[in-house]
Amino acid sequence: MSGVNYLDKLLDGVGVEWRPLGALGELVRGNGLQKKDFTETGVPAIHYGQIYTYYGLSTTETKSFVSPDLAKQLKKVDKGDVVITNTSENLEDVGKALVYLGERQAVTGGHATILKPGNLLLGKYFAYFTQIEEFSGEKRKYAKGTKVIDVSATDMAKIKIPIPCPDNPKKSLEIQAEIVRILDAFTSLTAELTAELTARKKQYNYYRDQLLSFEEGEVEWKTLDAICEIGDGNHSSKYPRSDEMVDQGVPFIRGTNMVNGTISGQDMKFITPEKHQELRKGHLKAHDVLMANRGEIGKIAQIPNDYAGSNLNSQLAWLRTDPDLVLPRYLFYALNSTHIQSSISGEGGALQQLTIKNIKLIRIPVPTLEEQTRIVAILDKFDALTNSITEGLPREIKLRQKQYEYYRDLLLGFPKDHPALTGTPPEEGNVFGVSVAENRSAPVFPSSGGVPEGRGGSL
Repeated sequence: MSGVNYLDKLLDGVGVEWRPLGALGELVRGNGLQKKDFTETGVPAIHYGQIYTYYGLSTTETKSFVSPDLAKQLKKVDKGDVVITNTSENLEDVGKALVYLGERQAVTGGHATILKPGNLLLGKYFAYFTQIEEFSGEKRKYAKGTKVIDVSATDMAKIKIPIPCPDNPKKSLEIQAEIVRILDAFTSLTAELTAELTARKKQYNYYRDQLLSFEEGEVEWKTLDAICEIGDGNHSSKYPRSDEMVDQGVPFIRGTNMVNGTISGQDMKFITPEKHQELRKGHLKAHDVLMANRGEIGKIAQIPNDYAGSNLNSQLAWLRTDPDLVLPRYLFYALNSTHIQSSISGEGGALQQLTIKNIKLIRIPVPTLEEQTRIVAILDKFDALTNSITEGLPREIKLRQKQYEYYRDLLLGFPKDHPALTGTPPEEGNVFGVSVAENRSAPVFPSSGGVPEGRGGSL
């Protein structure tokens, strides 16, 4: 079933009209409120910066509070209102929306606009709409600034929002509410998996640290230079310039490519084979362990087979074990342990640096190869569950997110020239053919080609 045909079935005869946000509610620009104004208790307060970093799509409680005296001077946020960011260092975060569902009146400050929806708009419906490409394109039209991007409340009011059945507010809100219910269900499923993943990671870290804790005299502790070759990327004049990077060639690994203990190809840079031969210090082999020695010092990853023969930049060090002494995978886990990580510290000012000399002095416990093999086998199972993108919970979360995005874009991607359709309006409690059941844990849709699958298959 095509997207348009599915929307036709979804709307079941009602039309869709795109209306300016300013015609769908009142927009109130915030004022004041700095982080130094926060108090331990008092009036709930929403700071625009927290919408980027702390909140999801909606909240019933605020992270921060202000005094009653200050609250009198700030703009008020009521239950059902939407707080929208006006300013950010990037366009993506401008227009990010938070629906406030708390019972107590809250306040917000500058760099934020409060949307108080009218009788044709649900706040959460609008918040979901801000996540799709159509909204991004609209706000891009009105964005001003270079280092700091701003979309004013006046311009935000011009952005058009699709409103189903605008001539019947009751029916329009029913349709919006059902779309919200479906998307909430997907969001809830993803949140459950994410919470489970967080718990599993804590469990993983606990068992890793327990397995790598040894009684005094139980094992020998050795410095890394006693069990490994250690080197880093080239620092010479031969170091590749930005104009020497190519679209295809030898991967040139940076700290940003170290993700969940392995190497991610996302935003990978490449150098020519000729340049690779010039930078001989940074030649990598399969199973080498990498350690960031600048920036996120102590960050650890291991080179998988498909990145053997790569090179690396000057902010990373490589460690190559003597396999008769230490398994590479054991070294990876040992360096990630809480005890070892807490012992790693850099030198310098704002940009900390971990010298090769200091890396060589890091000490790890070295049990027998048999014991190392046992520890690795246990931790590999935890690692697959918590970090693997091909199996375990990260894969499930990724699939759920794709599934959510598919239906979100389908449900909210109304063509601007969408005609009024013919047909019988849906019955009460059965909006556009999808039954409305309270406390249902998952949305139910007819399957269609190209729908991403998650745990339990296609929804």
